[in-house]
Amino acid sequence: QVQLVESGGGLVQAGGSLRLSCAASGSIFSINAMHWYRQPPGKQRELVAAITGGGRRNYADSVKGRFTISRDIAKNTVYLQMNSLKPEDSAVYYCHAVVVTGALNEHDSWGQGTQVTVSS
Repeated sequence: QVQLVESGGGLVQAGGSLRLSCAASGSIFSINAMHWYRQPPGKQRELVAAITGGGRRNYADSVKGRFTISRDIAKNTVYLQMNSLKPEDSAVYYCHAVVVTGALNEHDSWGQGTQVTVSS
């Protein structure tokens, strides 16, 4: 069993910053890619940022230059530093990880989501 626990969401004014964290725990042998998704009200979930096991990063065009994804492999934790936030960044943010479990099975894991609200 693998769990992802997110933290760091909240309410911030436009132009402000937030840092999201997502810690994985449980039967983990290794973690391959880790991702942050978001889902605005009434819209589909979209990929925001991704980081591979080797540290390669990718971002949605809408957040390039403002958001930074990073990870601490030893802590099985991924972060999302969000700067210059805009009202359109408001959404529930979800962490996702591709985990190789102790039984050497690959498993998709999702966090419970954390709300980010940016006021204008």
